[in-house]
Amino acid sequence: MWKQRWTKVLVFVASLGPIFWLCWRAWHQNLTPNPIEYITRYTGDWTIRFIVFTLAVTPLRKVLGLPDLIRFRRMIGLYAFFYGTLHFITYIWLDKFFDLPDMLKDVAKRPFITAGFTAFLSMVPLAVTSTAGWIRRMGGKRWQLLHRLVYLSGIAGVVHYYWLVKSDIRLPAMYGAMVGVLLLYRAVQYGRTLQTNYQGVLACMPYVDKLDEQLQKAGLRAQKQVEKELNVDAKELDKQLAEAEKEMDKS
Repeated sequence: MWKQRWTKVLVFVASLGPIFWLCWRAWHQNLTPNPIEYITRYTGDWTIRFIVFTLAVTPLRKVLGLPDLIRFRRMIGLYAFFYGTLHFITYIWLDKFFDLPDMLKDVAKRPFITAGFTAFLSMVPLAVTSTAGWIRRMGGKRWQLLHRLVYLSGIAGVVHYYWLVKSDIRLPAMYGAMVGVLLLYRAVQYGRTLQTNYQGVLACMPYVDKLDEQLQKAGLRAQKQVEKELNVDAKELDKQLAEAEKEMDKS
């Protein structure tokens, strides 16, 4: 089912649901008495949610045995960047009206702003290099290494949210727990991979020892053969020299 084209269209449309709902509330002038704060919180919530969705794709496809879920990971990650961009624009435009000195003061005064900037900036290279062309240019290993920045985005996003709230930390704690569990799963899988590779190396050691023994024997045989041929050549050379000396004596 997940291989069919309509499933990707369904995920695409469903991911637009939050922005459609926000526009609907704005159209009906139902953005609470403080609309800027509401939009900021709303877009921020959906940013961290889509980061969690992105991190959850790989564990779900392995646990549930659904490898085709990987088809949606890039799209979901781009939606995380999309809502993060809306969150960022809301702050610099609707909240600060592009007042750079005021924003710099905010960064110095409020650590959660710094954490938020870190989360957003770490998503920028992920969005830029999300195409197949960039994978070919960078190579698979370097591309995968760069895209581990999504872990930093998730952690910085949770820290940003936790430092932002003053009393009710239930939501940031919930998102933090989700990100923590997903990162722990990745760490366990990475540890198992290292263990498997190590066991594979240990399993190959007897064959390596046998191969080394065979190479040593082959080297000794080759050495003896060369020495034998050299001895034959030396005897032949001595014989030729002796005959040459006899010829010189006769003359």
